[in-house]
Amino acid sequence: MTAYSFDAPVTAVLFDASGQAAFALGDGTVRFEDGTVAEVHDGAVLSACAHPSGTGIITGGDDGRVVWSRPDQAQELADTPGRWIDAVASSSASGLVAFSSGRTVTVLDTADPHFRRDFTHERSVADIAFEPKGRKLASATYGGVATWFARIERQKPTMLKWAGSHTRVAYSPDGAFLISAMQENQLHGWRLKDSKDLRMGGYPSKIRDMAFFDQGRLMATSGANGAVVWPFVGSNGPMGKEASEIGHEESGMVVRVAAPSAGPVLAAGLADGRVWAMDVRTGPHRWVRADKGQAVTALAMRADGRRLAWGDEGGEAAIVDL
Repeated sequence: MTAYSFDAPVTAVLFDASGQAAFALGDGTVRFEDGTVAEVHDGAVLSACAHPSGTGIITGGDDGRVVWSRPDQAQELADTPGRWIDAVASSSASGLVAFSSGRTVTVLDTADPHFRRDFTHERSVADIAFEPKGRKLASATYGGVATWFARIERQKPTMLKWAGSHTRVAYSPDGAFLISAMQENQLHGWRLKDSKDLRMGGYPSKIRDMAFFDQGRLMATSGANGAVVWPFVGSNGPMGKEASEIGHEESGMVVRVAAPSAGPVLAAGLADGRVWAMDVRTGPHRWVRADKGQAVTALAMRADGRRLAWGDEGGEAAIVDL
């Protein structure tokens, strides 16, 4: 295990295509595993995602800037003075990058510096996600999720309506389902071919994180004493099925989950600072950080499922081989 102690909370951690980890921090810096420090924001990093090329990471800050950071350089992609960048997303399939600021979502093309699309919503946007082919973009907002064609300039979105405030959004890897986490302790989802609703409740806490894994057959979420795992097998996905809760800890609440897209390995970060990982087919979970501390705020697993990185509210972080 390689441990780090930063002077600011860890906002996000990501592995790029080379397998190197990068930590985005509340002091506006990006810290790479090799020790390189990129000072990219005048203020906190609020959001982060992988760059479509697979090299480096994209961050959004409370300074209104969107920046692509690599160990050897940092490049500004956009600047919206006086506004916060609440969410960023990217698509390796289309090469597009999107970010949200207030009620506006902006789409950029990494292959064309002149390309820009701005989509305005009636209410603030909390999260965004590209569908697997990168042609559509979903925005979590109040009253449901709006979906847009990412490259079309003038359009009206398709609104998947459900009362309440939607705070996170994710497409299933096959593009058949769209799932959102809500301000209330529940998920909501839609089967996209017919817009049929999926009601997924029963959580004791707010859902802050979700991850599809095992080739899209499973989706894990935070929001309970263990990781809540929903089945997504067949055309009906989780409809009519119950979730499983794994790695249950009576004294702890799962606040972050991470997994590789292809394998059955899952990791969870708890509000008490502990981190566990497991193969969901063979179990049981094992502690990779057994000592309690401040809440885990960032968690990521390398694409092959062999390395795990995390960071917490107090700036403690680590990378471990699984």
